[in-house]
Amino acid sequence: MTTDDAAGQLASYRGTIDNLDTALLYILAERFRCTELVGHLKAEQAMPAIDNERERRQLDRLMRIANDVGLSRRFVEGLMTMIVGAVVERHREIAAEK
Repeated sequence: MTTDDAAGQLASYRGTIDNLDTALLYILAERFRCTELVGHLKAEQAMPAIDNERERRQLDRLMRIANDVGLSRRFVEGLMTMIVGAVVERHREIAAEK
């Protein structure tokens, strides 16, 4: 492979990565739009911001998927901890506004 071929292949890989990063952000935005609705429903019904049982089941499910697709369980757990933490914080804000 020549340097020009390698540079072209690298550019192609990076273009794919850029597209996937964009898709991830759109998916996260949609997830947060949905959790915003959950937060308003919980606030209206005086439900707690955290559902530990739901979070445990969800993490267990995602850990199985991580194993199936070859992702690090530690990475997935950290990612979900960050995402769920942001959601719970927002749910608490919504409840405080009601």
